[in-house]
This record gives sequence, C-alpha cells and structure tokens, in this order.
Amino acid sequence: MPGTGTFVPEDVAVTASGLVVVSDLIHGAVCALQYTFREPQGRWVTVGTFLSPRGLAVDAFGHFLVTDYLPGTVHSFMLGPTLETLAPTSILGLEGPCWVGPGPDGGLAVTEEFRDVQLFGSAHQPLGSLGTLTGHSFGHPAGVCSDSEGNIIVADEQKHQVTLFPRVGPPICLQLEGLERPLGMACAPQGQLVVADARDNCIKVYQYLGEMA
Repeated sequence: MPGTGTFVPEDVAVTASGLVVVSDLIHGAVCALQYTFREPQGRWVTVGTFLSPRGLAVDAFGHFLVTDYLPGTVHSFMLGPTLETLAPTSILGLEGPCWVGPGPDGGLAVTEEFRDVQLFGSAHQPLGSLGTLTGHSFGHPAGVCSDSEGNIIVADEQKHQVTLFPRVGPPICLQLEGLERPLGMACAPQGQLVVADARDNCIKVYQYLGEMA
C-alpha cells in the first residue's frame, strides 16, 4: 500500500468491494485509495472535505458515515464509479461526535465525547441515547459497533471497559482479559470483537458471545 504522504489518518473503513477510505482530521479530508492502470500500486484521492472529520464507517446500505466533530454533524454519502460523491445527507445537532458505527436494522450509532451514544434509524430518525434508554452511565464513549444479533457494543476509554447493549435486557460489561484502554472497535464474524487498545498500541481479538449465555 502506498504511503499516506500528505495526510494524517484518523479512522479507516473498508467497503464490501474492498475500497479503503480514511478520514484525516488534520487536513479536514476523507481520502480513498484508488487503483488505476497507470498507478496499479494505488494513490490516495480526496473524496470529501469537512471541518473536522474523525470517525468513519460504512452502513448496511453502503453509505459512508463521517463524524464532523466541531459542527456536531454526521455526514452520509455514497461514492460513484469515479469516486464522485453521491446522495449526501447530514445529521445535525450532536455534541462532539467522535466515533460512528452501523446500528441494528440499517441504522447507526454515534458516540459523543464524554457524553452518550446517540442512536438513529435507517432513515436517520433519532431513536434516543443508550444512556437514557438503559440508564447506563458512560465515562468517555469511544468505538462503537453492532453485531449480527443486533447487539450494540461500546468501548469506554475512560472506564477502561467494553459494554454490550442487547436488544432486550440490561447492559453487560464484557470481561475482556488484557484490555487496558479500548478505543476503536469492530465486530467480526463468528462472534469475534476486534479492539484497538491505545495503552499498548495493540489490536486484540476476543470471543465474547459466550458471556451472554
């Protein structure tokens, strides 16, 4: 993969077709790795500019989701065959949105710095916050994802823990051995959870579904 060169990666997402897209908070850009006949090794192309892009994800419909920290916005868009932006929409009114991830039933979940996790439906309609809906108190919610069962999983950087929010029932604090400062997170097949630990700069993989039995 070519070097990043003129940008500083903040978050990364990969589409089902293998397109790699990276957010760059320093330069206010979202870049995609484009392969061409003349440049088979690939080159980074700016596909969007924002005030302060941070979290990045791809939803169930193939839309890119970008949190824009300072204006309190989540942007949604698709990319065409030549990486042109299509069908852009925005969710407004958030407070310090940092991380974003796909939610159950085609929706999305957004973590707000030192606050809560906001949930939105497939039409971007607000569904409330996890803290309000469950009574859970967050410290500094960070990475968020949802698994194939519809559970929402949130990393809490300040509390050094990962909490699973099932569709029905109270939140479950996952006992993940060796995890110190969870930050980014993704759900993988077969009930695996991939967590970026900012304390020791490692990517850790856990099998967590057994804790729900």
